[in-house]
Formats: sequence, C-alpha cells, structure tokens
Amino acid sequence: MDVMKLMMIALGGAIGALMRYSIAGLTHKYVATIFPIGTLTVNLTGCLLIGFLWQLFDSTIVSENLRIFLLVGLLGAFTTFSTFGLESLNLLRDGEIRYAALNIIGSVVAGLVCVFIGVVSARFFVVGFR
Repeated sequence: MDVMKLMMIALGGAIGALMRYSIAGLTHKYVATIFPIGTLTVNLTGCLLIGFLWQLFDSTIVSENLRIFLLVGLLGAFTTFSTFGLESLNLLRDGEIRYAALNIIGSVVAGLVCVFIGVVSARFFVVGFR
C-alpha cells in the first residue's frame, strides 16, 4: 500500500478520534442524562458528514489522498456507524434489499450479541483466574 495513503489514514484517524472524544465529552457535559446522547450525536453527525462528502466527491474532482483522509481516516475514527449507514444506504439504493437487511440486522443484533458474549467471556476469564 502507498505510504502517503497510510499516513493520510493515520492522520485523519488521529484527528477523528480526538473529535469523537471531544464532541461526545462536551455533549455529556452540557446535557446531563443517562441516555448516551454524546455517542448518538457523534453517530448522527458522522452519518450526515459521510453522506454529504460521498455525494460531493461523486460530483467533483478530489484527490484520492483527500478522500482517504476524510472518509477512511477522519470519519472512520470519528464513527464507524457512518460507514455502516452509507453502506446500508448504497445497498438499498442498488436494490440489494436482502444484503441491506442482513447488514442492518447483522450489525445491530449480532453486534449486541457479541458485546454480551464479550462481557460474559471477560467475567468468566476474570473469575477463572481468582
């Protein structure tokens, strides 16, 4: 892989991660609630940005490095939920209803199941070493 592309991904990723941390933290600071409003804010903002940039880049000439920096690096670290949303929308747009449903159900339901399995596994692992 091209070294410049890797550097663009790394730089964008660092900035995106810092943005996610800052925006989620600020949201939680000013909106006191048990609901994960910071994460929702980041996810929805990321979805808006990836949709806007995807369409913009489709109709304008933008360097591959800038695309990778913004879409893979920055937004990839900011929230992978935006990529999930874009890929699901593209599948729906292309008439791939089954694959879109599989992606949506698989990501949400199977994701929750995997989190549960991870929690149970960690508890078993910790208890097993006591």
